[in-house]
Amino acid sequence: MPPLPTSILGRTGLNVTKLGYGAMELRGVDHFPRLSQAQASAILNGVLDGGINYIDTSPDYGYSEQIIGEQLAHRRAEYYLASKCGCPIEDPEVPHEQRKPHDFSRANVRAGVEQSLRRMRTDYLDVVQFHVSPARSTLEQEDSVAELLALKDEGKVRFIGMSGTIPELADHIAMGCFDVFQIPYSLVEREHEALIHQAAMAGAGIVIRGGVSRGVMVKDESVIDEYPPFLQPAFRARRQRWQTTNIDDLLDGASPMEFMLRFTISNPDMSTTIVGTANPAHLAANVAVAQKGPLPADVYAEACRRFPVD
Repeated sequence: MPPLPTSILGRTGLNVTKLGYGAMELRGVDHFPRLSQAQASAILNGVLDGGINYIDTSPDYGYSEQIIGEQLAHRRAEYYLASKCGCPIEDPEVPHEQRKPHDFSRANVRAGVEQSLRRMRTDYLDVVQFHVSPARSTLEQEDSVAELLALKDEGKVRFIGMSGTIPELADHIAMGCFDVFQIPYSLVEREHEALIHQAAMAGAGIVIRGGVSRGVMVKDESVIDEYPPFLQPAFRARRQRWQTTNIDDLLDGASPMEFMLRFTISNPDMSTTIVGTANPAHLAANVAVAQKGPLPADVYAEACRRFPVD
């Protein structure tokens, strides 16, 4: 099979596959089922066997970090590992709506990184990103970046990043200290596109999340109802936008998910897009789509025209 296309993750110099793996669906709490050892092994070893070399997780994702450590510690040299910081230090079983607020104090940033290292059975994390797009004022008040840089000096973190969104993202880019930005983007969610370009031009690596919009364009209302309430309005808005915009002539036999993924890979500023699944068949399908690479330039341009940035 052809290899996955790759890209350099900005100034980190890491050569990452344009399809990465987002490990949120391994969380085993909320509406995500707890995987058996066999299921966890199949999906995570399938990620590496399929050629993906970038895995993204978070302490907020229930059992995700623990499962990665159990299943992939022996293959640590085969992939780049990214996690988050600022998350509450809690038992993985705590449901989302009962979790404590994020805490960007230096003590909690360090505690979170060290917890991630233990859970994932590794001596270092390739990328650590501040989670939930904290305001620049919060980071400066807490001196949060200094703690990540201290962890970098100790060899526990290689590069620092931000999981950022509007309205804080412009300030994050202006800070000039982040090697990597993780940003939501898809065909039906293009509002961050100009800031993605700005961050890339400043030398940062760009990790796209939501590149297939979690499949909401093909999900019915009952499935969306199963997600946490804070996610549902955006899911419904993206689904409606997809359904009310005709692109049948552009699909050329592709499924909505295939077209969405190739659209995201076509963005010239992206380094990798993290797509999550706990289903090995879905994983294999995602790999097969990513192997096709970007959309033809004319198709990409027309898709952009039909889904304009608001």
